[in-house]
Amino acid sequence: MNRPTMTPGRLLAWCALGFSIIITIFPFLWMVRTALTPANDLFADNGRLFPQHPTLINFERVLGLVSAEEARAAGGSGAQIDFLRYTLNSVIYCGLIAGVQTFFCAMAGYAFARLRFPGRDLLFGILVGALMVPPIFTLLPNFTLVKNLDLMNTFLGMAAPSLLMTPFAVFFLRQFFLSVPAEVEEAAVLDGVGQWGLFWRVVMPMTRGPLITIGLTTTVWAWKDFLWPLLVGREEKTRVLTVALGVFLQQSPNTQPDWTGLMAASTLSVVPVLILLIFLGKRLVQSLNFTGIK
Repeated sequence: MNRPTMTPGRLLAWCALGFSIIITIFPFLWMVRTALTPANDLFADNGRLFPQHPTLINFERVLGLVSAEEARAAGGSGAQIDFLRYTLNSVIYCGLIAGVQTFFCAMAGYAFARLRFPGRDLLFGILVGALMVPPIFTLLPNFTLVKNLDLMNTFLGMAAPSLLMTPFAVFFLRQFFLSVPAEVEEAAVLDGVGQWGLFWRVVMPMTRGPLITIGLTTTVWAWKDFLWPLLVGREEKTRVLTVALGVFLQQSPNTQPDWTGLMAASTLSVVPVLILLIFLGKRLVQSLNFTGIK
C-alpha cells in the first residue's frame, strides 16, 4: 500500500490541524500546570510550561486531606470543597436532564420523521426556529416559573427548563430516524407490532448510537452549566460542582485569590466527564458521521 504523497497543501493542512489542537488543549494543560505549582512559586514560574517544583498539595488541601493550618502554610485560604457531595449533586442533575431529555427528544424526533399529522412541517419549522433564541432570553421567565411552582433549591426545579426537549436534539434525532429504512418498519407492522412497539422495540435499538451521542452531549452541557444552577440551587443540598467552585473562590482572600487551589479543584471537576468521553467518544465520532443503518 502506497503512502499518500506529502504535497504542500497536505503539509499545510496538517500544520493547521496541529496548531488547532494545541490551541484547544493548551488551556487545559495550563490549568493542570497551575494545579501542580506551589502557591509560593506561582508568579515566579509564570513563564514556564512546567512547574519547577511540582506538588500535589493543592489537590490535597481542596479535598480536605490536610489540616487548615497546613493548607494556609501551602498558600491557601483553608477553604475546602466537599467533592463527593457536590459531584453526586452534579451527577443527579446531569443524569436527570440527559435521561429524560433524550427520551422525549427521541419521541419528538420520531414523530416529526415518521408520523403524519396536520401542521407537522409548520410545527417543526417553529421548533427549529427556536434555535435562534439565545438561552439568556428565557432565563428570567424560567426563574419566575420555577419560583412560583415552589421548586427552588430542588433538582426538579434546576432541571425543569431543559427536562423535556431541546430544538437541536429533536432536529438531530429526526435526521437519523429519517435514515431508518421504511421497509424495516413495514415488516414490523405486518408482524402485528403497534406504533409504540415499533418505536420502542425496532427504531430505538437501531439508533442507539445517535441516542448515546445526544445523551453524552447533553451531559457535558449540563455538567458545565453554572448560571442557572447558581440561581435555582443555592443551598448545599442541591449545589453542583461548578457552583461549588465559585463559592470556593469567594472564600479566598480578595487581595490574592487562591488560583492554585481553584485550578486543582477545576482539574478534579473535569475528570468525570473526561472518563465519560474516553469510554463513549468513539460512539460520538461514529454518530456524527451521519452514516446510514447497516
